[in-house]
Amino acid sequence: MTTPGPIYVLNGPNLNLLGQRQPEVYGRDTLDDVVALCVETAAGFGRTVEARQSNHEGVLIDWVHEARTEASGVVVNPGGYTHTSVALRDALVTLEVPLVEVHISNVHAREEFRNHSYVSPVATGVIAGLGIAGYGLAIEYICRRG
Repeated sequence: MTTPGPIYVLNGPNLNLLGQRQPEVYGRDTLDDVVALCVETAAGFGRTVEARQSNHEGVLIDWVHEARTEASGVVVNPGGYTHTSVALRDALVTLEVPLVEVHISNVHAREEFRNHSYVSPVATGVIAGLGIAGYGLAIEYICRRG
């Protein structure tokens, strides 16, 4: 029996500033807290995580391409690219593993432009508004799915 590949956790622009940027919206948890939660949750299922963050669209796309052959699932918080990037969406649609879109804040209760996601229609599931707990739930879902 082969061990499943890592679950990729990809974070887009400005998520490196978690805990500092608009804590009233995103909370005080940091990106390190997100990664620790993901690693701990996956470990409980005997799985591993490959966590990455970039402020650059092309880098995120390259990681999605890598995930096509390496990952057993993908959790993505595209940040602002959620609402703007057809290119990221086109990369994500090529995945043949579960894809969960995560947002720390409830994007539907915020500015109108945040109500549209290019990612949601190609995602297996979407979690929004649960703070960083959404990442743990996404990891758990992927692990339980197999």
